[in-house]
Amino acid sequence: MTLRLGVDRSSPVPLYFQLAQQLEAAIERGALTPGSLLGNEIDLAGRLGLSRPTVRQAIQSLVDKGLLVRRRGVGTQVVHSQVKRPVELSSLYDDLEAAGQRPETRVLRNTVEPASAEVAAALAVAEGDEVHRVERLRLAHGEPMAYLVNHLPTGLLDLDTERLEATGLYRLMRATGLTLHSARQSVGARAATDEEAGRLAEPPGAPLLTMRRTTFDDTGRAVEFGAHVYRASRYSFEFQLLVRP
Repeated sequence: MTLRLGVDRSSPVPLYFQLAQQLEAAIERGALTPGSLLGNEIDLAGRLGLSRPTVRQAIQSLVDKGLLVRRRGVGTQVVHSQVKRPVELSSLYDDLEAAGQRPETRVLRNTVEPASAEVAAALAVAEGDEVHRVERLRLAHGEPMAYLVNHLPTGLLDLDTERLEATGLYRLMRATGLTLHSARQSVGARAATDEEAGRLAEPPGAPLLTMRRTTFDDTGRAVEFGAHVYRASRYSFEFQLLVRP
């Protein structure tokens, strides 16, 4: 695919950064799809009248972001775009599917256990009451994106492992007639533990985004408490901020 690329030499923005931004935009809008090749640095430099070090720096910045990968004998290849998730009451499965990321789920644990103090407070049950615990690894294009731990009240719905691996949790909840109405959510960041790093294919101590969410149905009942971690190199949250009148 031929991309329309160009740089503004009169701009104070470094040339490598201008090129990197255009390539990243092409990946985000799907003009450069996962698996496509960029071509070699010499051809790209010749087309744009740039030096090879400038082109190499632009490509390396996208390699560092995880959008490109250099493969020996193949060349520079697009991996995927970073998932930018809107902060709204939607599931990661639906967001990945909408972004064309081919979501896949591996259920790591699906059991009933006594509620901890934190889970009990979130779900408005007594500490020690039985709750359902589901641990999942969410992947996109076969690559791990997030480690998800969810607690739900028992008896709410049939949490069959096969169904959980076939679709998203919110879809299963809606299919039973639950109306998801609102949620209380917090987003943060921290370093990956050794266990999390192994699951998410990141080095120990790598930055992770965290999200904790309690979801309520249309009667005000807490129906789910989630504690999730996401690879910061593959994932971001988008906020829309409004000025108060």
